[in-house]
Amino acid sequence: MTEPAAIFDTSTKAGAQAVQRLKQEPVIWLTTVRADGQPQSSPVWFDWNGSDLLVFSQPGAGKVRNITGRPLVAAHLADDEGSDVVTIEARAELGTELTDAEAESYLDKYATRIEAIGLTPESMRASYSAVLRLRPSRVRIY
Repeated sequence: MTEPAAIFDTSTKAGAQAVQRLKQEPVIWLTTVRADGQPQSSPVWFDWNGSDLLVFSQPGAGKVRNITGRPLVAAHLADDEGSDVVTIEARAELGTELTDAEAESYLDKYATRIEAIGLTPESMRASYSAVLRLRPSRVRIY
């Protein structure tokens, strides 16, 4: 695994701003590749733990099937103005295990949104039980 300092140079304005956006933005676009080679982009909730992007997913979702066969993915933060673009290349690992701190951070970040869609933190974890751990290998900020 690449250490976070090697991924984001937070001594630069762009690197520090990218990390801040990863902590605050509610959605990142995740691109996986289907078995037939077609890229598939999906907006997903995520949490940045300082080294990995964590995504909860329903186990039968297309992105989960795609990652099972092709673990190399890309993710990018939305940008409406054509600047401040952050793209991340990563290897996705599929599992169900999170530390208590990781699960708490994710659920705290989305508490209001989880409630708005009629779920509780417990029902969210039960329904979205597949954990995608995206381990960045390269980042581009421009």
